[in-house]
Amino acid sequence: MSPQQVVEQAKTKFHNASEHLKSELAKLRTGRATASMLDSVTVMAYGTPMPLNQVANVSAPEAQLLQITPFDPNNIQAISNAIRDNQTLGLNPSDDGRVVRIPIPALTEERRREISKQVGTKLEDCMISMRGIRHEALDAIDKAKKDKEIGEDDAKRFSSQIDEAMNKVRAEADQMAKAKEQEIMTV
Repeated sequence: MSPQQVVEQAKTKFHNASEHLKSELAKLRTGRATASMLDSVTVMAYGTPMPLNQVANVSAPEAQLLQITPFDPNNIQAISNAIRDNQTLGLNPSDDGRVVRIPIPALTEERRREISKQVGTKLEDCMISMRGIRHEALDAIDKAKKDKEIGEDDAKRFSSQIDEAMNKVRAEADQMAKAKEQEIMTV
C-alpha cells in the first residue's frame, strides 16, 4: 500500500472512530426521553435475541415518556423484561397489553455525575482507538521509508498529515464530549 493510501485510510479510520463516539454518546441518558436510549436493548423474540428496533416501534411522545409499540403483540412481555433487566438503563416499563410505556425519571445530581463520568470513559476509549490507528499508520510509513519506497522528507510530510488529521478529529471528539456533558449536567 502506498504511503498516500495509508494516510487516506488513517483519515477514514479516524472519522469512523469519531462516528462511533457520536453514536455511543447518543445512547447516554440525559434528562429527556429519546428513542436512541434503547438502542442497546436486545429482546428474546421468536427464540432469537433481536435488537429492540427490529421488533417494535420506539417513540418519545413526551419529554419524560418513551412509548414502544411492538409489531407483534405477543412480544410485549419479552420487551418489558428486556428493558427491566438492562441494569445500565435503570428504567421500569409498564404495559397495557398493546403498548409499553416507560416513564423517564428526572436525574439526580449524583446520577448526572455518574453519567458524566461515562462520557469521559467513552471519550478515552475513542482516544485510545485513534492512537492505535495513528501508531499503525506511522509504522507503515516508517516501513516504506526503510524499504526506500519514500524519502525522509516524504516520510515527515506523511507523518505530519496523519498527526494533523488526528488532531482535527481529537478536537471534534472533545467538543462532542463537552457538549454532551453540558447537556447531562443541565437541569
